[in-house]
Amino acid sequence: MVDPLHFERRADEYAAARPPYPPELWERMRALGALEPGIAALDLGAGSGQATGPLLAAGVRVTAVEPGERLAGLLRHAYPSVEVLTARAEDVELPTGAFDLVTAATSIHWMDLAVVVPKVHAALAPGGRFAVWRNVFGDPDAPVTSFRRRVAEIVGDRTAPPRPGPSAEDRDATAAALTAAGLFVVEDATSYRWRIALDAPAVGRLFSTFSDWSEPEVARAVDAVVDLGGSTIEHYSSWLLVLRPVRAAS
Repeated sequence: MVDPLHFERRADEYAAARPPYPPELWERMRALGALEPGIAALDLGAGSGQATGPLLAAGVRVTAVEPGERLAGLLRHAYPSVEVLTARAEDVELPTGAFDLVTAATSIHWMDLAVVVPKVHAALAPGGRFAVWRNVFGDPDAPVTSFRRRVAEIVGDRTAPPRPGPSAEDRDATAAALTAAGLFVVEDATSYRWRIALDAPAVGRLFSTFSDWSEPEVARAVDAVVDLGGSTIEHYSSWLLVLRPVRAAS
């Protein structure tokens, strides 16, 4: 069972341990004209700012929405120029047609799409885009490493049932859910593969931020890295969906 307060308790670890999104993802958004200096962006489920910071660096004016008090505090401290709204995406009041870009970076799976999708549609200015992406911590197409075998053993020992519904890591399932109401169409869908070297403490910090990993499981992952020589290369991936709103004919 996922603990809704997990990210709040792990706010500092989340900010330090989560790896950045790949440069190719930002380059793709620029190529599509979705990321340009001076535009207004709304960052939903901003966390500690893994997307907020690069948006600011691109010259974007950012409003961030984050329900966690501690995470929102980290955002305000790290990015004082950002307007931070401490609220759920479902509850926040947004001006109509105010944003050129709305983003949800590794956060859309926590949101009620029946509420959020119409809210985003109304908040986008003409020509605006809705960009949704996430990091996938475990590339299914990469060679299986000894560490990944140990991770599979840990997950296989769980007795709790998996989360219901399609996997939050499934790009195509997410695209189908976001377009189901007929308010958006997918303009672009891309995926990126990357890797990162992690030692045992880094694995502990990163895995502790995963909401479905318990402390004993994280300890087992750390022990696995130690057993395998003290470091591992993790093969990860990321995907990006850029959606355009469907507007009624005037």
